Amino acid sequence: MTEQPLSAVVEKPRAQTAIEALRAEGVYDDDRSVYECGSGAVAIPVTEPPEETDVLEVVQEAGELRLRTLEDHLRERGWSDDELARAPGSWAVIGSVVLVELGDSPRPAEVGEALLSMHGEADTVLAREGIAGQHREPAVEVIAGEGDTETVHREHGTTYALDLAAVMFSPGNKSERARMGEVVPADERVLDMFAGIGYFTLPMARGGARVTAVERNPAAFQYLVENVVRNDVRERVETYRADCRDVVANGVEVADAGGDPFAFDRVVMGYYDAHEYLDSALAALDTGGAVHIHEATPEQLAPDRPIARLQAAADDQGRTVEVRDTREIKGYSEGVVHVVVDARVE
Repeated sequence: MTEQPLSAVVEKPRAQTAIEALRAEGVYDDDRSVYECGSGAVAIPVTEPPEETDVLEVVQEAGELRLRTLEDHLRERGWSDDELARAPGSWAVIGSVVLVELGDSPRPAEVGEALLSMHGEADTVLAREGIAGQHREPAVEVIAGEGDTETVHREHGTTYALDLAAVMFSPGNKSERARMGEVVPADERVLDMFAGIGYFTLPMARGGARVTAVERNPAAFQYLVENVVRNDVRERVETYRADCRDVVANGVEVADAGGDPFAFDRVVMGYYDAHEYLDSALAALDTGGAVHIHEATPEQLAPDRPIARLQAAADDQGRTVEVRDTREIKGYSEGVVHVVVDARVE
């Protein structure tokens, strides 16, 4: 490590991407805070000058030692032990936005300001209050910062543009999104029945699959189309703003592949009530194809309930199921977990 503390200066919109790159390069300094550096730029603490990450300049400035936890920040603001016990235990930085569930936390504005102090790359803090409606629209409230809910988020090399006040984004699904980009062979034909902004479509297309992506929420569909362009996968993704049942019923062809419209090698069902659409999913799935069904399941019924639903739907169509894997992705609510079942269908 160099004797004089160093910071790498980047444009603020690039802060999250730069931090990810600097961390991957092994030079990001977790002990110091990101801080603003002039108009429209931030300084990111580094242990030595980066060789692989593109930055504007490297300056000999230490910045402030990082207060390691939210509790540290709130104690500095005078919070009592009783108040700290009600503070949020987790949050996520999505592009330039910090997304947090407050629960019954007191003094939301101070929580927001503390989170901004901890994450200099962010400019807005949103309290997430739930997801509702047939389009799964989020209810959020700005509790600190500029209030700009539109952002660009980057993870595992995939770029997602989105408006967190208009469409849902689940930070807890990060590893599953990355995994889906790794399991698809090149040119595999995939139907993503609930594509959203491209959560699974984009990693799979970047992995070489040919994806038919269906989304009926107009706001999410707008970002899906934009994100296909942003990630340079236009030749491998066909997008439809429609109900996925209608797409299957009308026999839409596999993206850029032609041929039998009901011959997808893989169907992805990234929706908690996906079991309601299993008849359409299996109708579109080729013999020996893979299906990934997501479900919010009571802990005592996981993973048996989604497996039983899949097997019943297959029985109705005279098909057989071989379960390959089951995973609990994260907690969904008290006593309920997000489960994914991977299966092969003959």
